[in-house]
Amino acid sequence: MTFNTLLTEDRGAVRVITVNRPDKLNALNHATLTDLHAAFAAAAADDSVRTVVLTGAGPKAFVAGADIAEMNGLSPVQSRDFSRHGQALMTRIERLGKPVIGMLNGFALGGGLELAMACHLRIAADTAKIGQPEINLGLIPGFGGTQRLLRLAGRAATLELCLLGAPIGAERAMQLGVVNRVVPAAELEAATFAIAEQLANAAPQALRGILDAVLIGGESPIDVGLDYETQGFAIAFSTEDMKEGTGAFLAKRKPSFTGR
Repeated sequence: MTFNTLLTEDRGAVRVITVNRPDKLNALNHATLTDLHAAFAAAAADDSVRTVVLTGAGPKAFVAGADIAEMNGLSPVQSRDFSRHGQALMTRIERLGKPVIGMLNGFALGGGLELAMACHLRIAADTAKIGQPEINLGLIPGFGGTQRLLRLAGRAATLELCLLGAPIGAERAMQLGVVNRVVPAAELEAATFAIAEQLANAAPQALRGILDAVLIGGESPIDVGLDYETQGFAIAFSTEDMKEGTGAFLAKRKPSFTGR
């Protein structure tokens, strides 16, 4: 597939999706959201894709926010639809069933941080700046920022970032639990793809089971989450990959997972 606002490429079983509007610091407009919907739907449907890396084009930004020029002309009804369009994308990414890694190469602000938080892992360059600055525009986050940030970092950090609107550095973001790892900017791509390749070689059904259990469990009473985990654990015993993994362990060799 080709897109007007994205670049995509496959590196083995890793699909790389790059928001490609560097002149706009990769800001999210309606067209970009629509392209991302299609790109992630295609990644979900392609069995050869086991992991996705999401990043932004150019040296300055992952995604610097939503497109303010486009938003400025929206009516309340149009803005509601724009919010729902963005939230639906974030949910699609979060529920993809395959690991998605956000490679934060620069500004991840507003809609950019919301996009990053929908990813399952976030690897940030030490030069990245992260925040929810909507308050400075007389707005609140609209693509899930108040809710995913709350679940990632807790109430205190969410209120600090959303109420004050000031960006924070990557190290502070890691301390708050918003990003998983911070690496020197020159090492970002290598560090991200080392993790992506590790995930691409893991058992796909087990990866999905973990993603689903964490997602469901995080929104459920613990008894419901534990029961969901038990069901996923039992289902894993029906897969060829489980037999391959345990057999390889006993034979002291490296497993080769097929996703069956």
